Order: sequence, then C-alpha cells, then structure tokens
Amino acid sequence: MNAVELRDKTPDQLVEELASLKKEAFNLRFQQATGQLENTARMRSVKRDTARVKTVLNEKSTATEK
Repeated sequence: MNAVELRDKTPDQLVEELASLKKEAFNLRFQQATGQLENTARMRSVKRDTARVKTVLNEKSTATEK
C-alpha cells in the first residue's frame, strides 16, 4: 500500500482501513507472544501502513480546515 492509493480514498474509507490495520497489528502481537508468528516482517509493514493512513488522514483534515 502506498500513499498515492490512500490519497484517492475518502476519510471514511481511511478510518475503516486504520481499524483493520490495528486489528491485524493486535493479532500479530498476539501470535508473537504465543510463538506462532512466522512472518515477522509483516509487523513492520503493518506499523508503517498504519502510519501512512494516519498521515493521509491528517493531511485531509488540515486541507478541509483551510
């Protein structure tokens, strides 16, 4: 997922995407704690995707304020 794809989405879609990423991050942390996590790189990519979604949401909210 890249920022260009995210900028095309509406704020409601971004909020839904953020919620699903947070759920996935929770599940990955749970798998890591129980020793079942196989792809550790996925945790890093989920964190970065979450940050991208938050950044685009912030950009859209400041754009509407002006």
